[in-house]
Amino acid sequence: MRLLTGLQDADRALTEEAASRIPTGLGKALSAVEEAAESTKLWCGAAAAMAWLGGWRGRKAAAAGLGALVLAQLASNGLGKQLTDRPRPPEEWIPHDETADRPESSSFPSGHTTTAVAFTVAVAPTWPAAGALCAIPTAVVAVERVQSGAHYPSDVAAGAAIGLASAWLARRAPTLLLRLWL
Repeated sequence: MRLLTGLQDADRALTEEAASRIPTGLGKALSAVEEAAESTKLWCGAAAAMAWLGGWRGRKAAAAGLGALVLAQLASNGLGKQLTDRPRPPEEWIPHDETADRPESSSFPSGHTTTAVAFTVAVAPTWPAAGALCAIPTAVVAVERVQSGAHYPSDVAAGAAIGLASAWLARRAPTLLLRLWL
């Protein structure tokens, strides 16, 4: 119980700090990146660019990223949010007006972070430069979700963990399936 209380206290402190420290102009830039990532538009666009510009390596990286993204969406939004009913951070913790358009779904886990991490981590082994480029908006999305008051830091951390697991599974699924069939 003490651990849970400590996590709640840390969530509150980090949420209030992130929401109050980021200047308005930077907050708007973070929101613009998050808006691009809404409904996976940013990651699908990145996959299209990789497939178009990257030849065989780009197509392989895009396929891995999209596969991981689908698994992440299923795990985060299809399962995680359905099993939990965590409310969003209280509006009084957030000193700006970005809380007006928060989703009604469970706060846990952060689906935006889950898909961003899954896509980026799945792309990186095949095309490290593309993975490094994707890591920038991935980090921005994670920070924005806390700064905007949409999520607690622990929601973002859980989303990142689910994203990592989704990327791992997506990259290994073909091999795992072959072993099952042989």
